Amino acid sequence: MPDQENLSFHSLSVADTLAHFETREDGLSDRQVAEQRERHGENRLPEPRRRGPLMRLLLQFHNVLIYVLMVAGAITILLQHWVDAAVIFGVVVINALIGFIQEGRAEQAMNSIRRMLRTRARVRREGEMQEIDAVELVPGDIVLLESGDRVPADLRLIHARGLRTDESSLTGESVPVDKQTEPVEADTLLAEQTSMAWSGTLVASGQARGVVVATGERSEIGRISRATESVEAITTPLLKKIHQFGRQLTVVILILAALTFSLGVWWREQAMADMFFAAVGLAVAAIPEGLPAIITITLALGVQAMASRQAIVRRLPAVETLGSVTVICSDKTGTLTRNEMTVRGLRTAASQVEVSGGGYVAEGSLKIASGPDDDRAIQELLLAATLCNESELRDDENGRQISGDPMEAALLVLTEKSEQDPRQLRRDWPRTDNIPFESERRYMASLHHDHKGNGRILLKGAPELVLSLCRKALGSDGEPVDLDHDSWEDTLKHFSEQGQRTLALAMKSCASDKRSLEESDVETGLVLLGVVGLEDPPRKEAIDAVRDCQQAGIRVKMITGDHLGTAMAIGRQMGIGDGRKGMSGGDFQKHRDEELADFVERTDIYARFSPEDKLRLVRALREQKQVTAMTGDGVNDAPALRSADVGVAMGQKGTETAREASEIVLADDNFATIASAVRIGRGIYDNIRKSLLFILPTNGGQAMLILVAVMLGLSLPVTPVQVLWVNMVTAVTLALALAFEPAEPDVMQRPPRPPGEPILTPFLVWRVVFVSFLILAATFWVFHWHLDQGYAIEVARTAAVNTVVACEIFYLFNCRYLTRTVFARGGLFGNPWVPGAILLVMALQAGFTWLPFMQQLFQTEALSRESMTLILAVSLPVLFVVELEKWLMQRQARAALKGTTE
Repeated sequence: MPDQENLSFHSLSVADTLAHFETREDGLSDRQVAEQRERHGENRLPEPRRRGPLMRLLLQFHNVLIYVLMVAGAITILLQHWVDAAVIFGVVVINALIGFIQEGRAEQAMNSIRRMLRTRARVRREGEMQEIDAVELVPGDIVLLESGDRVPADLRLIHARGLRTDESSLTGESVPVDKQTEPVEADTLLAEQTSMAWSGTLVASGQARGVVVATGERSEIGRISRATESVEAITTPLLKKIHQFGRQLTVVILILAALTFSLGVWWREQAMADMFFAAVGLAVAAIPEGLPAIITITLALGVQAMASRQAIVRRLPAVETLGSVTVICSDKTGTLTRNEMTVRGLRTAASQVEVSGGGYVAEGSLKIASGPDDDRAIQELLLAATLCNESELRDDENGRQISGDPMEAALLVLTEKSEQDPRQLRRDWPRTDNIPFESERRYMASLHHDHKGNGRILLKGAPELVLSLCRKALGSDGEPVDLDHDSWEDTLKHFSEQGQRTLALAMKSCASDKRSLEESDVETGLVLLGVVGLEDPPRKEAIDAVRDCQQAGIRVKMITGDHLGTAMAIGRQMGIGDGRKGMSGGDFQKHRDEELADFVERTDIYARFSPEDKLRLVRALREQKQVTAMTGDGVNDAPALRSADVGVAMGQKGTETAREASEIVLADDNFATIASAVRIGRGIYDNIRKSLLFILPTNGGQAMLILVAVMLGLSLPVTPVQVLWVNMVTAVTLALALAFEPAEPDVMQRPPRPPGEPILTPFLVWRVVFVSFLILAATFWVFHWHLDQGYAIEVARTAAVNTVVACEIFYLFNCRYLTRTVFARGGLFGNPWVPGAILLVMALQAGFTWLPFMQQLFQTEALSRESMTLILAVSLPVLFVVELEKWLMQRQARAALKGTTE
């Protein structure tokens, strides 16, 4: 038997397929089943190789900043300050545990795909019907399908009667796909391989038999599973920048420590032991020990904020990443649209009718745009739409539910909007016989009789076919009129241009004693009732969200498994694409990877896309250095969700596979939630930068304080343990207040920051250096004033530490806004956490200065009122000097902007 992975079963005839597996319609023999199971194994996905828990935990420590923290902890152990060492290593362990727990959840994606295969299957073996667990299926088995079944393996259909399958989770196709048994071309796209039924999809209507051609990992869902497993999860932009910053900071610290040691030993001829501890003190001063904790807490607060907006964050760094995206690749069905078919309009021979409302709830009405108010054809069309229909509507605790074809369900809702009860109409006109829909026929027909014996044949199907069967159309008075084919063709074109699918309905009277329906009965005598236009309507809030994203400089690209015409129409309604031409999957596949850059730059609408196409698109965007978010809800979206910088899955209608492959899940399946999450994400990134901008000058000022003291041959103004107190207690406490800062008003009017922009821009580096010198100047002056006045060095060092903290307190207000002045409404006290943090730090500093056990621990002494007044006098100007710097920088920026516009 040749390798079946090299065969395109959709292009083989039924006979050739059966011959390939040496089977027949009575099914395999027990011997053949055993042989096939030995060859192919069970119908399940294999367990992928995973890192063990210990390795996953150890990898959490593989981070430059964590290395810096561990070095700081080792240094504190050398200094025999066990409490401080315990605090540092505690921060390291907490950060590692958070990452360990969240990474463990990511591995559930593969398990969710496997659960989709756990179902029952009806098969023929040895000529007998059997019901077995789907994992027992083997290639060559004959499987029977009916409405409501989940397809248990990839099948080549051998018999189909009205079969339609819901493939939206696999291909993105928004409506069930008609299936048939005739082979199709070998190069046919997956979404158009109508002779196949795919594992994991649902049977919407009809019955069928098929031969199993692929199981487990060889199935289409298994192939996607392998692609998902092979896609390497990427490092988020924030982590990349933090890693880069950590490496740069490590180099700077090592250089400064070496410089301090060298200057002290060879220039100032100090003892090597003393200079070693001075270098250690400088390293401890320069290391921002509390930074990882600040970042983790800030991101965690973002998680809570997003959760309140229905966005569930599965991995902490994704909070910031979503705020930095430059492109959102959005699945259409169920994400931008409601995934609920809706009748938007209908036409009879005499009238044009507009239909309001959306979804499967009967909210909306029929409005006659043109034509008589009492058009009998409208009522007859509604009757036919209700009776020639296999779907059902029901209400339960979860709201309105449908059973059957979504397009047929939309017709029932249309009847309800006309203030009629579909169930009552069906009772009035019970069905006697019917011809089920089949793709070869392209219509469904039904025979009905009312309780007075009147007989009626109703037909619903593809408009081109129905028009060819009709010579007359029903007039407004209920009498047939000549059918104007050109006029009806214009109607169909109009619906098509609106991106709407169309159905035509016709009727024919029959004798009261007619009890069976044959195809010949609908070949003549039909009278056209009208045409309805249906669409999967866009979410209104999604339209607003797309506009908000575009105003924020984020480009939205729509990806769908639907036809290009439908996608373009939805794109126009959503404001996506700017009227530019879209691209189909077939055209996309013709281009090599290196040719895609130009196309993805110019194209925002993509139709008939396969999972591989989505993955290539995301990779092409990443090659352009775009920060890409991918939204989706289907199995087919999983590889691209995992490959994107941030994957956003739908929580309600999305598959478990999509949710587990993503970083963020939208609990309300609402694209508008993304805009809110972007706002939060941008605010979180601002707060992380504000925290950096606050913490680093403290470290810089203290490090320079030690370096200057060594260069001048003076005593150290602060000891390493005092530096740890400032870095781990006061600085972290104050910086935490910035984590609660609300997003600045213009956060969604800014363009996305350049993907390659470092976390510390040249402007922020300047601010860090500028404030570091202010803290250095204030602290050094206070320290030496106390020495000059004859105070003991312990008192001078206590005053120096309090000066650093006082400068931090006033500088905290400056950091609330990066460039705007804090002397504005809400500037000083708009964040209640700021005064709260200040009061807490003042209480901690009081204990640091006056409590005996703290004095013994940190070698501090009580300060006089004169000392405290001096500290306040030299630290308060920091607030005003930084605000003056902001004003000058803003003035310079305005002048530069004015110069470029003139």
